[in-house]
Amino acid sequence: MPSCSTERQATSRNRPMEIPPHYLERIAIIFPQADPAHMRINRDGLMNDVVIVPDNGGLQAFRFAKNEAGKAALRTESAVLATVRPYVSLAVPHFAWHGDDCVAYPFLAGVPLDRNLLLRQDEAMQNRLAAELATFLRQLHTIPATALAALPLRPVLSPTIDELRQQYEEARILLDPYLWADQKAWIEQLYLPVLDGTVSLDYTPALIHNDLASYHILFDPVERRISGVIDFGVAEVGDPAVDFALVINTYGESFLRRMIPAYPAIAAALARARFRAGALELWWVLQGLRTNDLSWFMVHIGRARDVLPLDARASATFEEPLP
Repeated sequence: MPSCSTERQATSRNRPMEIPPHYLERIAIIFPQADPAHMRINRDGLMNDVVIVPDNGGLQAFRFAKNEAGKAALRTESAVLATVRPYVSLAVPHFAWHGDDCVAYPFLAGVPLDRNLLLRQDEAMQNRLAAELATFLRQLHTIPATALAALPLRPVLSPTIDELRQQYEEARILLDPYLWADQKAWIEQLYLPVLDGTVSLDYTPALIHNDLASYHILFDPVERRISGVIDFGVAEVGDPAVDFALVINTYGESFLRRMIPAYPAIAAALARARFRAGALELWWVLQGLRTNDLSWFMVHIGRARDVLPLDARASATFEEPLP
């Protein structure tokens, strides 16, 4: 169901000595003039490490797969990017060199568009950024099926009622000992509208980014625009509402609604997006319990919280009472 981040923009707090020697050896083969003292690394990704390498006044990004899943994701991403690039107006990575477990490409400049940075912009700028992101998603989601046919991706089917009921029961059983009454009620209110048919999860498959976190959306603070979108490692042919749900998790439903004028199809998918946004939060917690990895319990920190109930009409606002 959920995505798993594979890349984040490397930050200056990382020290050159942290870069593994075998990474430096691989980089030296391609850029022998590069000075390790000026490189920096980010190891936050689940499947990739990212090393930023200065190169003739510019920067190159090297991504190293951590495991076999990471290698497969790089191969898939290379094919996806080649397909996506002609159809979208925002910059995406261009793999200039591709090995079995490593890729290199010109670094896309910008800072992560986190929620605080977004909310510090005035109304006009927030609307402009919403239109830019909406246009990108509309372009991505409407890439013709003929162009997608060659990709090594199989369409993800809408979950069946039985699968949804199983998810609901699993969440109730595993999480019940840890939840307060209002949290148990929230899970029930999340699942019952889809289980009783009030909200349909049916959709027309499209190419989706599937990991649209703030650190994958780059903002140019000088030109004050979105400068690019990175990390297509878990892209798939699935429900466009997954990308809308990630916008809800990252920036809130109020920002997703700002995107509707540039991408009107969002309005019809709001209920699905609300459900997927909530189900993703549950998945993070369940993943932490299954793996005993405490970091999964921290994923929600700093995320947006403004989202209406599943059955709220598309025209409802956050100020008016719901029926």
